[in-house]
Amino acid sequence: MILAAKTDTGHVRKNNQDSYSLGELTPGTCYAIICDGMGGAAEGQVASGECVRIVRERIKSGYYDGMSDISIRSLLLTAVEYANKYIYRLSVSQEKYEGMGTTIVAAVLTGEYVYVVHAGDSRAYQLNPKKGEIIQLTRDHSVVQRMIENGQITAEEAKDHPEKHLITRAVGVDSEVRTDFCQEDLMPGDIVLLCTDGLTNYLGIEDLVNLAVDVPLEEYVGKLVEKANDKGGGDNITAVAISV
Repeated sequence: MILAAKTDTGHVRKNNQDSYSLGELTPGTCYAIICDGMGGAAEGQVASGECVRIVRERIKSGYYDGMSDISIRSLLLTAVEYANKYIYRLSVSQEKYEGMGTTIVAAVLTGEYVYVVHAGDSRAYQLNPKKGEIIQLTRDHSVVQRMIENGQITAEEAKDHPEKHLITRAVGVDSEVRTDFCQEDLMPGDIVLLCTDGLTNYLGIEDLVNLAVDVPLEEYVGKLVEKANDKGGGDNITAVAISV
């Protein structure tokens, strides 16, 4: 597997509240995590950074070769629950951290499968640039996504909706966190892309595929961030990619 990542503050924000981590667990097995913090600048950075740290540590200490699908699912879910409890306790123990929280999307890739857990509007995609195929593995936990599903607005209208940044789930804002989980087959040539909304708010789904064609993975994530900045860069931008 090949791993690559890129993060950027963007053109508008003064601080980068995104945090990420990726690496190898065992030969042929990798993990990736992205968190997009919210709250004041310092609080958002603390929430996303601590969430990544805790989930990374839980995954790295808990994963072993030959884990069953059910065990990997349990590992990811409990890692996020543990991070939620820690960040929530921190937020209620000190006034300066009140109201902080973070999105999360985390994945484990074994070569045959990708396992994904998420809360919020940071996303995971599975794409194959040679075939021109892409699927979104996650469903946004956001106000505008709920409005789309209820038929109140279209996906196109959601892009400029004044409530597009409001999320309905996050790590650390309540004593319990609700997450979604999925497992998908992987094929040779597939790329798993994790990203924050600072990327997807500015790039179309066709950009995510087209920019990956015939370029090294490191160049691909760089192009994603560069294009998001070219189109406005109104938020922090982070992209993490793993190719099979």
